[in-house]
Formats: sequence, C-alpha cells, structure tokens
Amino acid sequence: MKLFSPLVLLLPLLLLGACTRLPEGVEPVQDFQLQRYLGRWYEIARLDHSFERGLTRVTADYSLSPDGSVAVINSGYSKARDAWQIAKGRAEFVGPRDIGHLKVSFLGPFYSSYIVIALSDDYQYAMVSGYDKSYLWILSRTPTMPKGVLAQFLDKAKALGYPVEQLIFPQQEAQRGNNPTAQSSR
Repeated sequence: MKLFSPLVLLLPLLLLGACTRLPEGVEPVQDFQLQRYLGRWYEIARLDHSFERGLTRVTADYSLSPDGSVAVINSGYSKARDAWQIAKGRAEFVGPRDIGHLKVSFLGPFYSSYIVIALSDDYQYAMVSGYDKSYLWILSRTPTMPKGVLAQFLDKAKALGYPVEQLIFPQQEAQRGNNPTAQSSR
C-alpha cells in the first residue's frame, strides 16, 4: 500500500485557499456595512467568463440567511436559450464583517473571492473583484449608471491593473419574460 505525501494531501487545501485571496495591489473597502449592501444589484459591466457568457439583464440579489451567511441569487437572461438562468449560492466573510472581503460558493464546499473594491457612500454603485484580475464586475442599484460614476470606476479599475478594455456591458433593457427573481428581498 502506497502512502501519499503530506504535500499531496495539502495541495487541494492550498488551492482552495488561493481562490479566496486578494489580487495583488487590491484592497477591499473598509467600514463595509452588510445591511446596506443587501438587496438587488444590476450588472453594468463584467469581464467575460463562461458562466455568464451571452447573458443579459443580469442581476444579483443578496439577503441575510438565518445562520448569518448571505444568500446569493444570480440571474440572467439567455437569448440563445430563450430562458432565464439562475444560480443560487452562499457567501461568508473571510475576516472581519466590516471589511468587504467575502467568499462565495455556488458548488458546495468550493469558495471563491468576492471582494468589494469600490463602493459609493450611498451604496448605490459598487465594483467587485474575484481572486485575480480576470474577474471584475461593476454594479448599480438601477439598470443604468451615470456616466461620471462609471468613468470613476473604470479609472480605478485601470489603475489597479484590470483589463478594462475587455469589459462587456450587458443589455439591461426589458426583453421577453420577467426576471424570475424580481420579487427578491431588497
């Protein structure tokens, strides 16, 4: 019987931990207030990834779960499938609850970083990163964002080293079918 090296057994844990790290030079917002952040957010811009490819009218709904974690419902409309796609997950703080660094999971024990890197004082606009600079989302409480606010977020993302020229700006206008999570908590 061959025994595994302790390093082989630790490797998966190290890889999982790496998915909740901060990208180099990126800091989460301080004095984060979860209660103000909960509710519906509209996706204004994103870097492309297979799990959202082709989706429009993308929203994220966050609500507090009884156990203190955050329930996450992401939805988006796929014109190619003529259907809504919905992903349900859960998020937890990585450290102190007043720092905008959470980990989110849509697949059981596997978590990835959810880092709020910019947030307007009134909690109307946010910019979120993943564990590296290939993940970026710009969010708004409404389906549109003032050009000046968007420009500020784009400038900050560019200064931090995100490939802003690759951002996708998904359509938010009404299409066939209502968002099935429209009645989510706010």
